[in-house]
Amino acid sequence: MKVAVIGATGMVGEVMLKVLAERNFPLTELLLVASERSVGKKMNFQGKEYTVIGLADAVAEKPNIAIFSAGGDTSLEWAPKFAEVGTTVVDNSSAWRMDPTKKLIVPEINAHELTAQDKIIANPNCSTIQLVMCLHPLHQKYHMKRVIVSTYQSVSGTGVKAVKQLENEVAGVQGEMAYPYPIGRNALPHCDVFLENGYTKEEMKLAREPQKILDDRTFSVSATAVRIPTAGGHSESVNVEFENDFDLNEVRQLLNDMPGVTVQDNPDTNTYPMPIYAHDKDEVFVGRIRRDETQRNTLNMWIVADNLRKGAATNAVQISEYLVEKDLV
Repeated sequence: MKVAVIGATGMVGEVMLKVLAERNFPLTELLLVASERSVGKKMNFQGKEYTVIGLADAVAEKPNIAIFSAGGDTSLEWAPKFAEVGTTVVDNSSAWRMDPTKKLIVPEINAHELTAQDKIIANPNCSTIQLVMCLHPLHQKYHMKRVIVSTYQSVSGTGVKAVKQLENEVAGVQGEMAYPYPIGRNALPHCDVFLENGYTKEEMKLAREPQKILDDRTFSVSATAVRIPTAGGHSESVNVEFENDFDLNEVRQLLNDMPGVTVQDNPDTNTYPMPIYAHDKDEVFVGRIRRDETQRNTLNMWIVADNLRKGAATNAVQISEYLVEKDLV
């Protein structure tokens, strides 16, 4: 089982390697791949030193699986080249997500859709993954009509430069800016670029990706995505209107029974999900579960996850595990 990690030197790539090691992924050969400026760099994985190679060399090696976390342009150019030599690509960028010929996978929900013919598989947006993990069991039971989500997203979702900007601001140091404004002591209603409709790309990902993952376009999602000065972990305030009424205890039970979801919901003991608690964990945490008292059949909840793990690296590794387990690679 030859596995290539493309973007191995980046923030998500490093978490990808950590998750592969933690989960004892059954690889026999590992290729660490990055852009030309990182070629030749030395990296360690499970006590062994590896030399970073370039994309062309990695294609020539014909790995069984290539996990991409190197940006959309790189994926658009190179994922088909890997697919042509028989490699199955699991891509973490937005490049292929809404392509009707590609599957958009959260393993706990729709891994069963995958076949050996799927050579480019899309990993959803980080905010989408934690959202659908909680919506899925509730949608099956009560059928959603409309979802309103406001996100509180960490700077790690932007990348190393943004983490550095926050660290510099906390330390009172002038440095390079990843955002058009300070992020410390601030909240920027601006994740990704603005589109002609006034929404950002991040907000439109949240609107469209859940429909594809759940294979249902009868519900709608409206999103506002906000960047806040936390180092890691995304949070979401979610309001869901259902066709059918629900019982709150049953809602908690359905969420608790969903693989990969943990309910933290006890106001009496101040128990609720927080990014500081979700750090370095693979679960999606949900709490503040309560009825919307202004509208029929409507629920409020608060969802938190580590955006670099379940929101990116862990989900991609879980897809890869499924491919191996089902002999699809």
